[in-house]
Amino acid sequence: MRLLITVLLCALFAGCGNPGAENNQASAYPWALLPFKKVDSCNPVLAPDTAVVFTCPVLNRPVAWEAKDVFNPAALVRNDTVFLLYRAEDKIGQYAGTSRIGLAWSTDGLHFNRLPQPVLYPDNDSVKKYEWEGGCEDPRVVQDDKGVYYLTYTAYDGDKARLMVASSPDLLNWTKHGPAFAKALGGRYRDRWSKSGSIVCRYENGKAIAVKIGGHYWMYWGDTNIFLATSDDLVNWLPLLGTDGQPQVAFGPRKGKFDSDLVEPGPPAMLTDSGIVLIYNSRNVPARGDTSLAEGTYAPAQILFDSKQPGLVKARMEQYFMKPDKPYEINGQVNHVCFLEGLVHFKEHWYLYYGTADAKIAVAVK
Repeated sequence: MRLLITVLLCALFAGCGNPGAENNQASAYPWALLPFKKVDSCNPVLAPDTAVVFTCPVLNRPVAWEAKDVFNPAALVRNDTVFLLYRAEDKIGQYAGTSRIGLAWSTDGLHFNRLPQPVLYPDNDSVKKYEWEGGCEDPRVVQDDKGVYYLTYTAYDGDKARLMVASSPDLLNWTKHGPAFAKALGGRYRDRWSKSGSIVCRYENGKAIAVKIGGHYWMYWGDTNIFLATSDDLVNWLPLLGTDGQPQVAFGPRKGKFDSDLVEPGPPAMLTDSGIVLIYNSRNVPARGDTSLAEGTYAPAQILFDSKQPGLVKARMEQYFMKPDKPYEINGQVNHVCFLEGLVHFKEHWYLYYGTADAKIAVAVK
């Protein structure tokens, strides 16, 4: 059976990228999770569906809730099945689409079914003022040691993004806990722009389980520089501040490189024997970055932090390990985008799920 799976995967990945370049990167960065190959035979694995309708509780009418775009999924394994919690946009509203989070599942990691209704969405609830009408965006998911799921996601109210937290025992029923930084520092960061929370985990038996370092959970967050935060309960988070009283920068963009404009966390960070490996997304501006990439290209890389000091950088890739080079990655709502958020270990391989041009979802496998 193992040989059959290997043969099938080799067939699926035939012609996906430059094996020599990928192997060179893997040798240069032995701590990184490499190489990944896009599954061209199946990609994109999810696309918009105009036929699916859901009754929006805020609008109080049916909405084709994933008619415009689907992208930026979180991923997890449950009962030998891969689940994606993905962002979907409709085509209405002053922001050209409200975002909701849907649920899809697959027994092979490549072919997905999905629920007809979203599982997390703006409602007439205590956090409506943060989520309407931009919506619920860009989820990332982990578990605690009791098996409870914790979701970090972005709420957008039309003025600013806020990093939010929700929890669930079963992926279907979610409790919204509100802004991640609501109680921190007297509420000082509740109404500041924040998004993209990647919680440090240990990946075990197909699960990403949040771990404590020095007595606290840790999270990388932000979409300009990447910052640090800690928590005792995975719900209430405290931004770490530098000597200037501003959020402490873990790392930032680099002039002259592919990550010249901004950096943003990818899937939950991984605690390994080498340290903490964070897959991160980045945007390029050729005028001050990589002139071989198109304006605004999003391409991912990896960085290694100390396992006991999560703010201490030990190593960082000098080049991206994936870039937009397929038509569905180059053309979409936002062109030239590979945006990584979902990572699982499944059937002896690593599956990396990502948004393509803010329009569809694809997978690469190691």
